Amino acid sequence: MPHPTDAQIDAAYQAAAERYAAHGVDAAAALRALADLGISLHCWQGDDVGGFENPGGPLGGGIAATGNYPGKARNAEELRSDLDLAYRLIPGRAHRLNLHAIYAETGGAKVKRTDLLPEHFRSWVDWARAGGHGLDFNPTCFSHPLAASGMTLAHHDATIQQFWIDHCIACRTIGEYFGRELGTPSLVNIWIPDGYKDTPADRMAPRVRLRNALDTIFAAPVDRNHVYDAVEAKLFGLGSESYVVGSHEFYLGYAAQRKDVLLCLDSGHFHPTETIADKISSVLLYVERLLLHVSRGVRWDSDHVVTYSDDLQAIMHELVACDALGRTHIGLDYFDASINRVAAWVIGVRNAQKALLAALVAPRAALLAAEDSSDYTARLALQEEMKSLPLGALWDMFCHQQQVPVGLGWLDDINDYEQRVQAGRA
Repeated sequence: MPHPTDAQIDAAYQAAAERYAAHGVDAAAALRALADLGISLHCWQGDDVGGFENPGGPLGGGIAATGNYPGKARNAEELRSDLDLAYRLIPGRAHRLNLHAIYAETGGAKVKRTDLLPEHFRSWVDWARAGGHGLDFNPTCFSHPLAASGMTLAHHDATIQQFWIDHCIACRTIGEYFGRELGTPSLVNIWIPDGYKDTPADRMAPRVRLRNALDTIFAAPVDRNHVYDAVEAKLFGLGSESYVVGSHEFYLGYAAQRKDVLLCLDSGHFHPTETIADKISSVLLYVERLLLHVSRGVRWDSDHVVTYSDDLQAIMHELVACDALGRTHIGLDYFDASINRVAAWVIGVRNAQKALLAALVAPRAALLAAEDSSDYTARLALQEEMKSLPLGALWDMFCHQQQVPVGLGWLDDINDYEQRVQAGRA
């Protein structure tokens, strides 16, 4: 891939910075702010949500990874190697990793999910410490015989429900361990697949059971200096097309009532024509902190690789406009097995960062002045003008400053790694 010279990058940046300065925007300050905004990568992109509990076993809970691109990670060492490359190609600091419980390393022993312990994730902590990464965590309430009915925390069988309660409690203890060891709170997010494929006879009872299960989970003691709790909604899923117990309204009410639980908004978990951008300002009035899972819904698939879309830009603009970056945790959530899996991470994170940069260089003062004076003509004109300003030159300088490849230069590293490392995997 062609690489711009340092002189070309600098000249383009200086010209672009002057254009933004004419609108009252400090481009250098925006680049400094972007460097400090960490994004949590999702480990499951690297191996198609397989994990290490039952290698090669079937997925469940409405989850499906499509494609058979060669070279996926088969164990923790390969997955960490792939992640190391991704982090080297992504600009910025303080990026994190989001782990699922099925990525425990048990030394070959069969360990029930209710019995998972911090020691089963010690290698992940050592790796994260060496790389300067925080770790986030998720109970794995799918791909398990006790989730085969489509119900977990909302199950009518008290024994099965208790299994999943105990699993979530164990995961919060592991998250607390991550936070304490790494000096940055671990965000433990609960998503469950519970729902019905067809119209239920009783919508209330499963939600009562889910509320009670969550109350029990969050009553278990953890040091909240080291762990944050979050709950994640979904509109529908494979096998839960007609009814999802943990709907947006359910979890919004739950998080708003408790205050100590974050609400997770996954951008792929709503109606295809519905964006979460407009929800952010409303939700932040009633919850202390927000978790965003940045994804891309396409028809019935909620988890495509994040692209630089209008929806993505709207989400990031809303975070900046609400002055909510300090109250919001941003993670990615998708899995594409049809392309190089490391490239999927790099593409998604760089797009999310580019959208954040566009939001950071929006001329907020000028836009607000026009709005406050009811000059909606000027507001619209300025919003449209910003779309054609040379954001790419600022982005190239950001990558250059962070010592990662500029433009498509990162693809050369991916292709080299694929030939040297991934091609040798069965």
